[in-house]
Amino acid sequence: MVQEGIVLGHVVIADNVGDNVGDIAGMGSDLFGSYAESSCAALVVASISSFGINHEFTAMCYPLLVSSVGIIVCLITTLFATDFYEIKAVKDIEPSLKNQLIISTVLMTIGIAIVSFIALPSSFTIYNFGVQKVVHNWQLFLCVCVGLWAGLIIGFVTEYYTSNAYSPVQDVADSCRTGAATNVIFGLALGYKSVIIPIFAIAISIFVSFSFAAMYGIAVAALGMLSTIATGLAIDAYGPISDNAGGIAEMAGMSHRIRERTDALDAAGNTTAAIGKGFAIGSAALVSLALFGAFVSRAGIQVVDVLTPKVFIGLIVGAMLPYWFSAMTMKSVGSAALKMVEEVRRQFNTIPGLMEGLTKPDYATCVKISTDASIKEMIPPGALVMLTPLIVGTFFGVETLSGVLAGSLVSGVQVAISASNTGGAWDNAKKYIEVINNLHKVKFFYSKMPFFVPEVWPVLWLLSKCLFFRIWIQKV
Repeated sequence: MVQEGIVLGHVVIADNVGDNVGDIAGMGSDLFGSYAESSCAALVVASISSFGINHEFTAMCYPLLVSSVGIIVCLITTLFATDFYEIKAVKDIEPSLKNQLIISTVLMTIGIAIVSFIALPSSFTIYNFGVQKVVHNWQLFLCVCVGLWAGLIIGFVTEYYTSNAYSPVQDVADSCRTGAATNVIFGLALGYKSVIIPIFAIAISIFVSFSFAAMYGIAVAALGMLSTIATGLAIDAYGPISDNAGGIAEMAGMSHRIRERTDALDAAGNTTAAIGKGFAIGSAALVSLALFGAFVSRAGIQVVDVLTPKVFIGLIVGAMLPYWFSAMTMKSVGSAALKMVEEVRRQFNTIPGLMEGLTKPDYATCVKISTDASIKEMIPPGALVMLTPLIVGTFFGVETLSGVLAGSLVSGVQVAISASNTGGAWDNAKKYIEVINNLHKVKFFYSKMPFFVPEVWPVLWLLSKCLFFRIWIQKV
C-alpha cells in the first residue's frame, strides 16, 4: 500500500495534477459555461423585448451590467478576508470562507438594486410564448435577487452536509466503525437527503422569477446566482491548493505540524469546493430551463403534455440519461485508476532501489495515463450528450425531444447534487477520522507520562515551592 503524499508514491504527482485539472480548470470551465449560457439566454430574450425593439442599449445590456457589478463586489469582498479579518485558529477557517459568500451576497444585492433602478425603464414588455408581458424594474430586481439568495441557501446547505464540523459528516465517519459497507450506505443516504432543500430553493426561484418576468426572469435569476462567481471560484480553488500544499509538505519531509495545518485548510477547502459545485448545479438547472423554454418557443410548441405517449416516453428516457452518462464516466475513472495501479506496481517491481528511496520513480508515465484517459474516455459520454437530441428529434419529433430534455433536466439536478455532496462528505469524513486519531494518540502519549498522573501533582507542587524558596534564599 502506497501512502498518500510520500516520495515513493508516483501517483502523488498525478494526483496533484488531477486536483488542478478537475477542481480548478474543470470547475472554472463549467461555471464559465453556465455564466455564458445565462448571459446569452438573457440577451436573446431581451432582444425581442420592448427595450430591444426600441434599441435601448443600456437596458439591453442589463445582464452584462449585473455581471460587471459582480466583479467589483467580489473584489471588495476579498478585502474582508485579507485585510479586515484575521484568522487566528483552525476553527476560524471555514467561517471566514463562509463569510465571503455572505458579504458578497449582501453587497451584490445593493449593487443589483442600483443597476436595476438606473439602467432599466420603470416598465417594459417581455415576450412570453407569443404574449407580451408587462414587467416593472423592481420585479426584475427581485428575479435577480431570488436567484442570488437561492445560491447562498444552496451553499449553506452544501456546507452543512459536507463539513466535518456538523453531524452529517460525523455520522458518516462514525459509521466506519462497522466497516466500509455501512460507510457507503451512510454516505449515499447523506447525498440523497442533501438534495431536499436545494431543490426547494431552485423551485421557489423558478416560480418567482417566471411569475414576474417569464423566461427572461429565469435567465437573470441564473445570472444572479452566478453573479458572485468570482468569490465562489476563489474559495472553490482553496481546497485543491491546500491539498497539493499538504502533499508537497509530506513529500519534502517537513514537520508534522505543517501537514496538520494543510489538512485543516484542505478540510475547509473540500467544503468550499462542494459549495462551488452547488452553485454550478443550481445555476445550470436555471440556465437549462431558460434554454429549454427558448427551444419550446422556437419549435412552436405551446404545451408539453406529459399524458401524450411521445412526451411521456421522452421523459422516461431523458431521466435515464444522467445515470447512463454517470455510469460511463465512473467506469472510465475506474479503468484509468486500474491502469495507474498496474503502472505503480510495475515500477516497484522493475526499478531497482525504488522501495528504498534511492531512485526516483517515473512520474511522467503516471501523469500520461491520467491525461490520456481523461481525453479518450470522455468521447463516448460526449457523443451521448450530443447525439441524443439529434437522433430523438430526427426520428421521433420535437415533442418527444421536449420530453427528453425535461426528463434529463429534472433527473440530472438530483443526481448531480447528491453525488457532489456524497463525495465531499466522504472526503471530509476521512479528514475527521485522521484528526480524531491524532488526538487519541496525543492523549495516550500524555497519559503514559508520570507527571500527568493526578497522584503525582501534589508532589510536583511541593517540589516547585521548595525550588522557589531556595532561589529566593540565594538572592537574599
